[in-house]
Amino acid sequence: MAMWDKIKDQAKTFQQSQGTRGASGPGHGPQGHQGQQVPGRSGSSSGGSKAQLIGLFKTQLASVKTELKSGAYRDASMAMCALVAAADGQVEPAERQRVEELIVSNEVLQNFPADQLRQRFNQHVDRLVANFELGKTEALQVIAKAAKKPAEARAVIQTGMVIAGADGVFEPSEQYAIREACTALGVSPSEFGV
Repeated sequence: MAMWDKIKDQAKTFQQSQGTRGASGPGHGPQGHQGQQVPGRSGSSSGGSKAQLIGLFKTQLASVKTELKSGAYRDASMAMCALVAAADGQVEPAERQRVEELIVSNEVLQNFPADQLRQRFNQHVDRLVANFELGKTEALQVIAKAAKKPAEARAVIQTGMVIAGADGVFEPSEQYAIREACTALGVSPSEFGV
């Protein structure tokens, strides 16, 4: 559970830095105890932390939804989702279908036609299943194309984490896939607690 608490704190700090960017004075330091910064959002830190964290990323993504309409974001986030789905080297048909459903029902990804998303996601999964190392290299190359815009780069990672955490389990292999994507995008993994 400690990891989720760590991510939650970082997500909270990240949200503050987003919210106060440009308007923060010296009085806005991150002092204060956990739960104080986000009124109404504190609950038991272990029970709902995964769901809370995923909710937080969803909120952050929704707040930049209008900016996330580029082909680079679409392609990179589909490569990210495929990497997460195939992180352990295999993808059961049921898992593939579940992730597909998460993708097409994702509020932000609804900026794009569902068939485009499915096609790109499945293309990457097929390559990963056929040859994991080669498929991973290709996926990371596609992910790296979103690095030009920091907001998109972060959104790709958040999208991957929302999809990875949807089942309530965040596997070490999924964390590793997200760390590799962070490297490809030039984003610090610690910002996402991985």
